Amino acid sequence: MSSAWSDLDRPPLRQAALRTALTVGQDTWRSVDVVAETGSTNADLLERARAGEPGGAVLVADSQNEGRGRLGRAWQIPPRAGLSVSVLVRPSTPMETWNWLSLATGVAVTDALIRICGLPATLKWPNDVLVPSNGIGNGVNDYAGDRLKVAGILAEVAGGEPAVVIGIGMNVSQDESELPVPTATSLRLAGSATTDRDTVLRAVLRALSRRLSEYESNLPGLAAAYRERCSTIGATVRAELPGGLIRTGVAEGVDDAGRLLLRAYDDSVTALSAGDVVHIRPQETA
Repeated sequence: MSSAWSDLDRPPLRQAALRTALTVGQDTWRSVDVVAETGSTNADLLERARAGEPGGAVLVADSQNEGRGRLGRAWQIPPRAGLSVSVLVRPSTPMETWNWLSLATGVAVTDALIRICGLPATLKWPNDVLVPSNGIGNGVNDYAGDRLKVAGILAEVAGGEPAVVIGIGMNVSQDESELPVPTATSLRLAGSATTDRDTVLRAVLRALSRRLSEYESNLPGLAAAYRERCSTIGATVRAELPGGLIRTGVAEGVDDAGRLLLRAYDDSVTALSAGDVVHIRPQETA
């Protein structure tokens, strides 16, 4: 009978060590729980939030079988091959600034990947973390520097008292055959300095604690950091909007509400608060 330790290349996360590292001192969290398997860490924390769970909770799963991305898309990876982590926050800020919670999370993930993994990570608005393709992707690379998605972020609001659950899904040790789409990659394939999930998770959560504090105390500074890391800004993009609408143009920036400013070919500018964005080469047709 196989166990979680049968594949030594993909060991389980160590809850006791993570709790010790992430609940004491600076840039830490109130609680850290690790489960072997669940449907969705976001769904679990949303339920706990509705039951009155205080902010500062972290839930991590070694295996997630009902993971969700934006727009209800399924997100699954092999057990212990990536990171499926959600955090519960109870912001004291106005709800109109909550779009910045997922953007702040993206900045935090890039902080960790740059510092710990040695990868020049960037962001694709609104919620994708990109790293250089390192020669994979079957020629279907994201145009902005030929980058591929290594992580995605999903923020969801819980009903009742103000609460937001932010989920991070990151590919860590997958090989090319285990990736869901040609535009995805993993830390291993990207040439990360480490693929130890405990190490990466600690770095991500510490960086996220710092960036969420910055969101509360210095939103202009956080916004500047996001704009610096966002490879969508300046790119020619196709935006697929709710309702099936498509807009194509140049992404001129991200405004103070976290919306993408898209200048169309007729010179009109639209502020997008939601949508799927694809970086396209100038010669491609929309």
